Amino acid sequence: MARRAETIELAVLGLLHEGPMHGYELRKRLNLMLGWGRVLSYGSLYPALKKMLRASLIEEATTTTPVTRRPRIVYEVTEAGHAEFERLMSEVGPTAWEDDNFDIRFAFFGRTDMEIRLRVLEGRRTRLQERLARVQSELDRTQAEVNRYAAELQRHGVESVEREVRWLSDLISAERGEPLTQPPSSSQNTDR
Repeated sequence: MARRAETIELAVLGLLHEGPMHGYELRKRLNLMLGWGRVLSYGSLYPALKKMLRASLIEEATTTTPVTRRPRIVYEVTEAGHAEFERLMSEVGPTAWEDDNFDIRFAFFGRTDMEIRLRVLEGRRTRLQERLARVQSELDRTQAEVNRYAAELQRHGVESVEREVRWLSDLISAERGEPLTQPPSSSQNTDR
């Protein structure tokens, strides 16, 4: 749970670097960032915003719009929030390349030092290569034991991870100024 809260905090701080936003706009933008499979509810967002307000990472401002004339609360990042965002984006340990956290970090890579980007990309690639080896091993072991659809689902998982490993390798090469290479994946071998 703490990791999810830190991921939300990182995403909110990153978005507020673009300018002040109200809760509805933050939620909409966060849901776009998190992707179709993960929806952020107001029940998760507003407690995170309250915690960030108490920590003085963000502040509230009241604005009115000509259309509604009702006061609207917008959130703005503070100096402490800028510093916390920089601290979170400079972390390069295992949490930096976990699925949810990596996606959010990647969205804000433009504000990150190249060395940090490389370490996060390489860590993510290593994590996925370990996952790929494990999934391929399970696939080989269970191929005869499972039905056709379960086997297809496992094969799809292998192909998805292989595709992301190639994508990460290309990003790493681009960061280093190296030419891009696309080695064939094991799912593209014709000798099966």
